[in-house]
Amino acid sequence: MNGAPPGQPLPSVPDEVPGIPVLAASGPVLLFGGCYSNLQATRALLAEARRLGIPASRTVCTGDVVAYGADAAATVALVRDAGIHVVMGNCEEALGTSAADCGCGFAEGSACDRLSEAWYRHADASLGAEARAWMRGLPRRIDLLIAGRRLAIVHGSPERISAFVFAATPDDEVERQLALAGTDGVAGGHCGVPFSRVLGGRLWHNAGAVGMPANDGTARGWFSVLRPEGRHLRVEHLPLDYDHAAPAAAMRAAALPEPYAAALATGLWPSCDVLPPAELAQRGRRLEPGALTWPGAAAATWPARPAAAAARPKFSDPEVTATGERRATVSLAGLKTLWFNTGRCATSPAPAATSRAVRRTTASPISAARRSATISGKRRSAIRSWRRSPSPAASRS
Repeated sequence: MNGAPPGQPLPSVPDEVPGIPVLAASGPVLLFGGCYSNLQATRALLAEARRLGIPASRTVCTGDVVAYGADAAATVALVRDAGIHVVMGNCEEALGTSAADCGCGFAEGSACDRLSEAWYRHADASLGAEARAWMRGLPRRIDLLIAGRRLAIVHGSPERISAFVFAATPDDEVERQLALAGTDGVAGGHCGVPFSRVLGGRLWHNAGAVGMPANDGTARGWFSVLRPEGRHLRVEHLPLDYDHAAPAAAMRAAALPEPYAAALATGLWPSCDVLPPAELAQRGRRLEPGALTWPGAAAATWPARPAAAAARPKFSDPEVTATGERRATVSLAGLKTLWFNTGRCATSPAPAATSRAVRRTTASPISAARRSATISGKRRSAIRSWRRSPSPAASRS
C-alpha cells in the first residue's frame, strides 16, 4: 500500500489474513495497554468502558497485563474474567514461558534493566500454571476492521514484540513498520506514552498505558476510544483517574522498587533510558485530552508538540536539564574508601582542644590536621600518612 492523497479514502486489504484474528466493529472500540499488575487502574479502566457503553467484545488490550505492580495474579484474573480481547505483550511472552527476564528491550545494565529484575521476580513467583497457559495462547496481533479501514493491533511493532515506537521515532522507520503490517494503520503499545501520527495517509496509534503514568507529571493513566464516523475514524485520547495510592502501598508492602511506587503519584518515570531526546524534552509536561480524525491531514499528530519546549527551572528534574536535554551520567563500577590518618602529636592538647580537633578533622581533614600540627609545634607533621585501606579495621591496626 502506498497511501492516498490527504482526505481521500485508503484502499482496504482483504478481510481475512491467515493466522491473524479479526475483530469487525461497527461501534466505538476502547483500546488500552499496560495494566502492569496495577489492579486498581485496571478496575477503573473496565468501569470506564462500562460507563461509556463499550462492551467487552469491543475492548482491546495491547498487552503487558503484568509488570511493575504488586498484583500480578489478581490483575490477570480480572482481565480474563472481563472477557476482553488481549494481544500478547513481551511480559506475557516471557512469563508464559518462564523466561529468565521480562524481554522488555531495555539496554543491558540500564536503570530500567536493573529495576525490572525485582518486579519480574515478584510476578514470576505470583503466577500459576493456568495464568501462564493463558499468556502463551494470546495472539501476537489482532486486526481491527472499522470505518472501512484495517488496523493491525500489536504490542511493540509488526516486526518485534519489544520494539519501542514513539511519537518521535523517525518517519522512515514508522513507514517501514506500516509497510510490514500491510494494513491501513497500526495500533501499538509498549512505549507507555500515548500518541497518534498520520504518515502518508496511514495511521500509527498508541493508546498509552493505564498502570503507570505517561511521564507527564500527573498520576493519570491513558486509553483511547476509536469512533467510526462513516468512512472516517475519530481517535480520542482520554486520561484515566483512579486511586493511585492503593497500588503504590501494595508495591511497598511487597518490597518492590520504590522508584516505581513513587512514580504512581509523581507522574514521572524513575528512569528515561528508553526515551529519544524529543520525548525526554517533554518529561513533566502535562498532556491534555485530544482527538484527531483519520483519514484527514496527511501529517496529523496528537499531541501537538511545540517546535521547542519551554525552559524549566534549573535542577528541577534529575533526568533532564533546564533545556530538556538528558543529564550526563557516569556508571559507578566500584567504590573504594580513602582512609586518612593524622597521626599523634608529641604534645597532646587539652581534652577540650582534642574534641575540637576531632570535630574539625571530620569536617575538613587537611585543615584540621594543619591546626593540630600548629598546636603541637614539635617533632613531626600531624599528617602522618595517606593510604588506601581495604577496610576500616585495617586502617586502625
